[in-house]
Amino acid sequence: MSVVVELNSHAKANSDARKILGPGGNRVRVSEEEKKKKEGLKKKLAADTPIPVKKSVSSISPKSKVDNRSSAKSENSRKKVKELSDLDKEAAKVVRDGVETLTLSPPVSGPVKRCEWITQFSEPIYTAFHDGEWGVPVYEERKLFELLVLSQTLSELTWPTILSKREVFRKLFDNFDPISIASIDDKQLLTLRSSSLLSEQKLRAIVENSKQVFKIQEEFGSFSHYCWRFLNHKPIRNGFRYARQVPAKTPKSELISKDLMNRGFRCVGPTVVYSFMQVAGMVNDHLVSCFRYNECCNINPIKNPNAKPTEAAT
Repeated sequence: MSVVVELNSHAKANSDARKILGPGGNRVRVSEEEKKKKEGLKKKLAADTPIPVKKSVSSISPKSKVDNRSSAKSENSRKKVKELSDLDKEAAKVVRDGVETLTLSPPVSGPVKRCEWITQFSEPIYTAFHDGEWGVPVYEERKLFELLVLSQTLSELTWPTILSKREVFRKLFDNFDPISIASIDDKQLLTLRSSSLLSEQKLRAIVENSKQVFKIQEEFGSFSHYCWRFLNHKPIRNGFRYARQVPAKTPKSELISKDLMNRGFRCVGPTVVYSFMQVAGMVNDHLVSCFRYNECCNINPIKNPNAKPTEAAT
């Protein structure tokens, strides 16, 4: 009897333990917790996600984005070509790096290439100076003296500024008549100083140089003959490819500068003289890629202009 009672008690204890600690019961509780978490997460996502009204940009595929951009770019290009065709021949709009600028067409027909120091941003008066005057041989007396004076002012002014005030200079200096300039007194110098933007030193040098021109004309027959004799009356034709190759002075300009200073000229250093030689066409420093290089080379030089009769045959 006692043995049976003990066995029944043990079985009953095991049965009660399984009800409480059985694995099936644990699995049920874990599954319910995960299910609740998932349902809560779904509700939260549903609340945060807006209802789509139209197709979102993010839903567009990368290929569609590329196609749309290419289409828009092509459409913009066609519009700009149409705009360019409607512009007049004097001006055209150029778009570079998203910036639209206005560039004037050159005075010659067809596309041209100029020296590197002339760009689409250069002032029109400076571009016209390059295209029609710079590098062209000059033999006329007053014009040569004018170019010498303008070259002297480069130490204080730039070419665009000088060209913009050129008519003012011509009026103040009586069209660069050496006789008229030589008669300028101190009182007139004050007036010239306030009207020309030049220093008193520069103005006095111009007056003094005009006096020396008379002596040169008496000795050589003309100021033109004096200048061109250093080159045997033939322009020097350089063949530079790049702007950095163009010198500021040369042995020839140093020779002319030294001779001018020995004759009493002032403010005529080698650099000033070389600028004078360039603008007067005594040297052709247009780059070989510039359309003006060959044009200036094809100009026939004049031998011994206004020289004395005894020297004209030499």
